[in-house]
Amino acid sequence: MVDVNIPRKKSPRAPTIPLDEAIERVMKAYDKERLHPAPTDVVAQNLGYKGASSGSALSAMASLRYYGLLERPSDGLLAVTKDVEALKFAPEDSLKRSLVLGFLRRPALFAELLEKYSTGLPSDANLKYDLIQRGFLPASASDVVSVFRRSADFARYFDNGGVDLPGETDASEQETVPARVAPEARESAQPSVVRTSTPEIPDEGQYDRIPVRLRGARRAWLVIPTPFFAADKQRLKAQIDLLLSEDEEEADDK
Repeated sequence: MVDVNIPRKKSPRAPTIPLDEAIERVMKAYDKERLHPAPTDVVAQNLGYKGASSGSALSAMASLRYYGLLERPSDGLLAVTKDVEALKFAPEDSLKRSLVLGFLRRPALFAELLEKYSTGLPSDANLKYDLIQRGFLPASASDVVSVFRRSADFARYFDNGGVDLPGETDASEQETVPARVAPEARESAQPSVVRTSTPEIPDEGQYDRIPVRLRGARRAWLVIPTPFFAADKQRLKAQIDLLLSEDEEEADDK
């Protein structure tokens, strides 16, 4: 006998619509509301749905948030992000592509896959296997592979070998290397998050520990590598946004 009380396994969070479709939909919302917050039901209608109560509408709005196209300024409200407006009025194609690449990398899963397969994507079967190992159900894995590949093709991510074109990253946004970092460390430093093989706190000469006060007199620590570039901040923010989205969606399910 099957226990109906056993919770159904869910796949990890990931966009369910490709980036090109997500941008097309959010532009409709921008034309209606600009950057003003609006109730989720109104935003869903602006995106082309009858309301926010359907599963397809909720999934689409979640996907737009994963891409950084929508944000939640407060409970019950959604707003188009400033980056969408920048994309709409960008005077140069290079700037538009830079913004689109930023949207593509915003979902934490997509950022991880792009980093892992930096020289080009493998077959769909290989990607599906990778996603199943990450906890996706087989059916969901197939859908995510399709969405991810179409999004990467739309952004032309691998047109330049998966590397940003010159000028797409503003050098002024990069953090200045602290004076205590040795010259040889500056020369060998790369603009990416440094990973350690053990969970221990690494040498303080290469990292900054930033305290974050929590409720109940608790404290968390952010371990930040030096140098810490704008791309690193985007990856960190994307991961935090993903955690917040999961908490909010789980609360909505209850």
